[in-house]
Amino acid sequence: MAPRDYQSEKEKCKKFLQEFYTDDEFGKKQFKYGSQLVKLAHREQVALYIDLDDVAEEDPELVDSICENTRRYTNLFADAVQELLPEYKEKEVVNKDTLDVYIEHRLMMEQRTHDPSETRDPRNQYPPELMRRFELYFKSPSSAKALVVRDVKADSIGKLVTVRGIVTRVTEVKPMMVVATYTCDQCGAETYQPIQSPTFMPLIMCPSRECQTNRSGGRLYLQTRGSKFVKFQELKIQEHSDQVPVGNIPRSMTVFVRGENTRLSQPGDHISITGVFLPMLRTGFRQVVQGLLSETYLETHRLVKMNKTEDDEMGTEELTEDELKLITEEDFYEKLAASIAPEIYGHEDVKKALLLLLVGGVDHSPRGMKIRGNINICLMGDPGVAKSQLLSYIDRLAPRSQYTTGRGSSGVGLTAAVMKDPVTGEMTLEGGALVLADQGICCIDEFDKMMDSDRTAIHEVMEQQTISIAKAGIMTTLNARCSILAAANPAYGRYNHKTIGRAH
Repeated sequence: MAPRDYQSEKEKCKKFLQEFYTDDEFGKKQFKYGSQLVKLAHREQVALYIDLDDVAEEDPELVDSICENTRRYTNLFADAVQELLPEYKEKEVVNKDTLDVYIEHRLMMEQRTHDPSETRDPRNQYPPELMRRFELYFKSPSSAKALVVRDVKADSIGKLVTVRGIVTRVTEVKPMMVVATYTCDQCGAETYQPIQSPTFMPLIMCPSRECQTNRSGGRLYLQTRGSKFVKFQELKIQEHSDQVPVGNIPRSMTVFVRGENTRLSQPGDHISITGVFLPMLRTGFRQVVQGLLSETYLETHRLVKMNKTEDDEMGTEELTEDELKLITEEDFYEKLAASIAPEIYGHEDVKKALLLLLVGGVDHSPRGMKIRGNINICLMGDPGVAKSQLLSYIDRLAPRSQYTTGRGSSGVGLTAAVMKDPVTGEMTLEGGALVLADQGICCIDEFDKMMDSDRTAIHEVMEQQTISIAKAGIMTTLNARCSILAAANPAYGRYNHKTIGRAH
């Protein structure tokens, strides 16, 4: 394979960003990326998403190259955007931040002190990561098939992949250093260190020409104000239960999310992530311990919430005219109720109750007192009357839901457990089934088989819609605004019509 000329590839990227357009309904040319470049130049937009379907229209070979070597092409596109921005700048940016002022002062200092003819150490020059004030991401082509977590293997390393799963853990958003800036205590020169991996070795000795010539051995000190940080969050995704082969346990994957993609998902969300599959780089002693094996992670480019049952993305579209006509029909309530679990005959009243549970009521707050609008239902009946079938149907139908059984869940598993965070090492709360089903439905089967101590953990959720916790030095209240749908068998195996409901 002949070596690629990346300079010509960069020119292709520039040409695409400048010349790609779509026709609107009036036949006018709309320069999709040109208008976004203007916003980037004026700091009105931070993230630039490049749709690979658009690139495929211009240059299909470029799409294959991007999918095969995503990290390199992200930098090429980012460099192309950086070079194009001055052409699209129409006005001066008014609200400057700390980094702008810092760089401006540095450039003024340089013009005064440095001789333009002398060559400088590359570490003393501004790295492109420091100068970029935007983020660039790729949106995978529509022809690309979404993979299951267990299908992402070694041949996917370095490539753009799309993975689907359910979010199990989300860390809080923290600043992550991208460029470290150091100042020398002898000559005052600044040194920059771009950081690519989660860990880095700080520079100690000054590499500037002045220190090297005088052999003064200047020490470097880290300057936090001059360094650049981005938002960073770590997710853990797990494959869907219906994608797990028989006899296997669900696989999980670590996902790194940066910048504008953070805070887009909560634990319990079904998501589709497009990103680059990469090995985790270790340095020093950890690398020796690790040996030849390597941990992997997915670096996110695009994160989208998915619909649970179908394979489409969750939208917030308005109702169409046909749907509005259907709503105004008289027997609409009966039709909707009949369409819940249509494979089960009868049970009209139960299905109507389940429909009301799905829709929910309205929360009221008269004079500061909160009155919940959610409905909780307990289905009680003899064995074999399709209680579990109705529960599993509601679990599949609701956009946000959790399914559990009475024997297989403890009070901690339903509410929240205190865990040690593997990243930071501090104690954190891991939400249980009721927290994961926040603003959704929690289905509990075999409700009568639960222990009494575990059942009391649900009482606060059913009435106050919160979970109060005081464990391991963590005092907090978690939201659990969920409806509870429980199914139970009556005492002594059969339903006795002569006794009252509570006796069952």
